Amino acid sequence: MRLVSVHGGHSAEFCAHAQDSLEDILQAYIKKGFSWVGITEHMPPPKNHFRYPEEVRIGLTADNLYRRFACYIRKGNALKEKYRSVIQMAVGFETEIYSGALPFAQHLIKMFQPDYVVGSLHHVDDYMFDYDEAHYRRAAAAAGDMNSLYLRYFDLQYKMLTTLRPAVVGHFDLIRIFDPDYKTRLDQSAIREKILRNLAFIRSAGLRLDLNMRALYKGGSEPYISSSILTEALNLGIPVIPGDDSHGIDTVGYKIKEGIELLSSMGFDTNWQLPG
Repeated sequence: MRLVSVHGGHSAEFCAHAQDSLEDILQAYIKKGFSWVGITEHMPPPKNHFRYPEEVRIGLTADNLYRRFACYIRKGNALKEKYRSVIQMAVGFETEIYSGALPFAQHLIKMFQPDYVVGSLHHVDDYMFDYDEAHYRRAAAAAGDMNSLYLRYFDLQYKMLTTLRPAVVGHFDLIRIFDPDYKTRLDQSAIREKILRNLAFIRSAGLRLDLNMRALYKGGSEPYISSSILTEALNLGIPVIPGDDSHGIDTVGYKIKEGIELLSSMGFDTNWQLPG
C-alpha cells in the first residue's frame, strides 16, 4: 500500500492549535513509510478580525501571522530539500473564505509561490463554523437556519473554486461537522443541486478532492467526503486523494490506510501524483 497525504502537516511552529515541530512531523511521515506528503498550513488572515481564538489569546496579530507564514514557506522548502532523498514533499497552504480572503490568497500565491493550494472554507459569511459547536450554531443562526447555512457554504465554495482553482479541494463537505442530520440534509434537492454544480466545476477544471480522514479522529462516522458525494465524484471521474489533516505527530497517517482501502474498493485510481 502506497501511503500518501495530500492535506496534512499542521505544526505548532506555524499553527496555534497544532503540536510538535514541522521537522518532527515530517520525520514521522518518513518513519511511517509515506511515499509523499503535502504540507498545508493555514493562510494568515489579512486583518486581525479573522484570527483564530487561540491566536487572539496568545497575542498574535495579522502582521505576526504574515511573518510566520513567510517563515513557514522558507522552512518548508528547506525541509523539502533536506529530505528529498527519503520522501517527496510539497509545500502548500490552505485557504480561507471571509471578507478579503480571496484577493489575499491570490497575493500569497504570487508572493510565495507555493507548490499548490488546498481550497478550504472554515467560515460562512464571516462566521467561523468549525471551531466548536457554539461557533457552528452561531453561523447557522446568522444564515437563517441550517439549510441556509449549507446553501451559503456551497455557494461560497463555488466562488472560491472559480476564483482560485486550487489544485486540491479540502474537506469538501466540512459544513456537516456538527450536524447529526447531515446525511438527510445533503440529499435535499436544493443543497444537492449546488453540490453537483461544484463537482461539475471541479471535474471541468481538472481539480482533485481531499478524502479527509480527520473527521474520524473527531468522532465522525465517515471521512469528509460523505459517501453519497464520494459516489458522485467517482461517477464524474474526479480524482480523490487521502489526507490525514494531521495536527501533530500523534495524528500523522491517522486512518490513511482505511481511506486508501475505501477508495480502492470503490474503484478510484490510487496511482496518486504529488501536486505541484
